[in-house]
Amino acid sequence: MALVLFDLDNTLLAGDSDYLWGQFLGEQGLVDKDFHAAENERFYREYQEGNLDILEFLAFSLKPLSERPMDELQVLHRQFMKDKIDPIITPEARMLVDMHRRRGDQLLIITATNAFVTAPIAAAFGIDELIATEPEIRDGRYTGRVAGVPCFREGKVERLQAWLQEHDQNLGNAWFYSDSHNDLPLLEKVTHPIPVDPDEALSRVAEARGWPVLNLHHAPSPEK
Repeated sequence: MALVLFDLDNTLLAGDSDYLWGQFLGEQGLVDKDFHAAENERFYREYQEGNLDILEFLAFSLKPLSERPMDELQVLHRQFMKDKIDPIITPEARMLVDMHRRRGDQLLIITATNAFVTAPIAAAFGIDELIATEPEIRDGRYTGRVAGVPCFREGKVERLQAWLQEHDQNLGNAWFYSDSHNDLPLLEKVTHPIPVDPDEALSRVAEARGWPVLNLHHAPSPEK
């Protein structure tokens, strides 16, 4: 049985759930639409460029969670799943997950996006194990702060190492599917690194190292 790790945004999903959650909040009138959209776009661009300040971003993205009770947030998330997430869960992504499930592999989603946003998405894929950035909860409400190490870049490796120790597992024969150069610290740790519709920086690394590339959501360009 192999350990198979999946990034979520732009890997299993044909889009970014963190970005779409911010967009959804604006559309619902729950945040200042123009300001939030501009900041959401800035952070997404910085993520793509590889210079995201993860703590600054989390202060921005977790603040709306602190402004509403849990039961209201759960209702909002159900609508978010219907409006934004269900349309970007592709048959190809489900087939990939199901292929590894049929092999009897241990499946795990590991994502920088916070657990409030991502836990129901992992459940939609039938994947029980999730490592995500954890929003702090006190007295039954989100505080707007992060709990522990953000699951981002080297932090993703740190969080995974803690999970491996807790579950008495290792990265021998492990797979990791990801679209982003931000995941290179973990891609370099596994036996089977699989870039999925990789960004430009990851695509260059994959070509240089001979990593196989999976086109899960986008057909390759004609010149390729």
